[in-house]
Amino acid sequence: MNLVIALVGRPNVGKSTLFNQMTRSRDALVADFPGLTRDRKYGEGNYENQRFIVIDTGGLMGDELGLDTAMAKQSLQAVEEADIVLFIVDGRAGVMPGDRVLADQLRRSGKHAHLVINKTDGQDPNLVASDFYALGFQSQFRIAASHNRGVRSMLEILLPTPEEDADIDGAHNHPGIRIGIVGRPNVGKSTLVNRMLGEERVVVYDLPGTTRDSIYIPYERMGQEYTLIDTAGVRRRKNVREVVEKFSIIKTLQAIDDAHVVILVIDAREGLVDQDMHLMGFVLSAGRSLVIAINKWDGMNGEDRDKVKEQIRRRLDFLDYADKHYISALHGSGVGVMYESVNACYESAMAKWPTNRLTTILEDAIAQHQPPMVHGRRIKLRYAHQGGSNPPTIVVHGNQTDSLPGAYKRYLENSFRKVLAVTGTPIRFEFRSSENPFAHKVNRMTPRQKVKKDNDEKKGGGKPKKARQKSLKR
Repeated sequence: MNLVIALVGRPNVGKSTLFNQMTRSRDALVADFPGLTRDRKYGEGNYENQRFIVIDTGGLMGDELGLDTAMAKQSLQAVEEADIVLFIVDGRAGVMPGDRVLADQLRRSGKHAHLVINKTDGQDPNLVASDFYALGFQSQFRIAASHNRGVRSMLEILLPTPEEDADIDGAHNHPGIRIGIVGRPNVGKSTLVNRMLGEERVVVYDLPGTTRDSIYIPYERMGQEYTLIDTAGVRRRKNVREVVEKFSIIKTLQAIDDAHVVILVIDAREGLVDQDMHLMGFVLSAGRSLVIAINKWDGMNGEDRDKVKEQIRRRLDFLDYADKHYISALHGSGVGVMYESVNACYESAMAKWPTNRLTTILEDAIAQHQPPMVHGRRIKLRYAHQGGSNPPTIVVHGNQTDSLPGAYKRYLENSFRKVLAVTGTPIRFEFRSSENPFAHKVNRMTPRQKVKKDNDEKKGGGKPKKARQKSLKR
């Protein structure tokens, strides 16, 4: 499960700046005046292959009125959603009355909160921190968000180690193949879940937003264990108004990360829309296997069906490895066949390949099409081995791999995908360059080489041999 980190504090203490640093983006507006952020903003961070969700909030003062009251509710809701709360304070301004009020509210919430002293650049951090001990926080970080100082060390302490992360996942683990059902509201996700289960297990109603939380349902089919995850529909951010719906979005994103295979449900009668593409992008960035289900296929005439197929073929040309099923969740047509795709995706995502086989595929690909030359030297790729599963990761070792163009990387991915018969799941490549052991050594001439060089210079009238040859040519 991804950790959820909420950033709270008074206005203009640097919450949005820290949000941008943690997510490595510019999604949050930053300016030198208070009150710029009013609504909650969600972002995804990734540090040392550990993914987490960050929530940026509006500033809190403790005595809000009017519009500020609505902003305060948004911020307090973010605290409820979060696993970790970062209480941001301004190191230059010192302890303010609003800081004391917020500290009391955080203590009453019972959440695991940490004090983050921002804007410590150009000051003595120990002297700045001494004023804030009165707030009573045991955990304290000193950073300069605008210069990204102290942010990495803070994340190292906050995020769980791989062993702790495994324990967390094990506590919430569910048996068998975990299948996440995602899509926009009212596309038929819950109907599809009931059809796959063969019973009315979740509430179905012709109203967007019926499902609020992610529901994990374990079951068995033909001797194979599965866990279906029914999720809330995700709308465009500008259309999200209700507090509960914003909470549901986090649960959906966590469910995608927790699944082995994700079934993206698309409404055939509305066609492929931009929000479907955004959801698809999040699934692929999470590295999860993908099966596309085009629902409500029943009752459409031949001309409309051809239009939908052409649109999907044109816009999803880059996803030729993902299986696409045209189904009717209401009547059950085409639903049973999806299990074949789900099983194939799971096998591909969790496959293990020996190093000698991967190296052989790499050598064959190079023999067919060599890497390009950079600065007069051919890029060399020596061997490959597997670096992980779900998604399958292949590590390629060689020289000058940083200069390998994107087109050649895609060629390698297609070559490995074809030979290994990988279906439904993205393949990630890591390219590592070997260090040159002689890079930092000075090439010193032997005494014999020095004597030969002196003799050559004397014979050539003080000119080295190469310069003498050039003068003769002229």
